[in-house]
Amino acid sequence: MDKFFVAAAGVLLTVILIISLRKHNGEMAMLLSLCGCCLVAMVSIGFLTPIFAFIRRLQESTGLNHQMLQVLWKTTGVAITAEIAGTVCNDSGNAALAKTLQMLATAVIVYLSLPMMEALLELVERILTGL
Repeated sequence: MDKFFVAAAGVLLTVILIISLRKHNGEMAMLLSLCGCCLVAMVSIGFLTPIFAFIRRLQESTGLNHQMLQVLWKTTGVAITAEIAGTVCNDSGNAALAKTLQMLATAVIVYLSLPMMEALLELVERILTGL
């Protein structure tokens, strides 16, 4: 938990620096914002590693389909990436680009979910033909 509080303090310090830089050097403020996002993302990975290990153990012990869990991780990654990138776009004054990115992320998530939807459709078809 110490890493979380250090990261939160770093984010607050970064915001203060961005506010003071934005008046004089907007490009440097944007670069600092991107660096802050990257640093927080790296700290987040440390917290996600035990979760990944648990999910792998759960999959091995229950026999869950690897593809289904892979879809979950990919869609989560797309959603988080789109949220961060969209926020950066909004902060830089590109709201239309942020919305377009969110639309792209939604399309990619639906595309990634197709194997799960196909498996569900097959299950429904088997149930209906068994009646």
